[in-house]
Amino acid sequence: MTDLVRWAAFSCFLVPVALLWYGASFAGTAGTAVGLTAVTAVCRLLLRRSEHLAARPSGGGRPVRGGRRRRPRGPDTQGQTAHWRKHTG
Repeated sequence: MTDLVRWAAFSCFLVPVALLWYGASFAGTAGTAVGLTAVTAVCRLLLRRSEHLAARPSGGGRPVRGGRRRRPRGPDTQGQTAHWRKHTG
């Protein structure tokens, strides 16, 4: 992973220098540098997270939650829907 981060940092430096060399505006170059740095940081974070999750033993850790739990939408015992009760107090 360290080689990948080094290349990313190098490109975050090299691209703005090349843009300045070829006559791009300083503001555009600064924006590009900030954008590349942000993308590199997010990619590094995601890479570290995926490596951490891959290193975790299977079946261990906290259980995976299922989908959303839904309440029944039909009328309740008093003949009103849950939506109606929520808005009428």
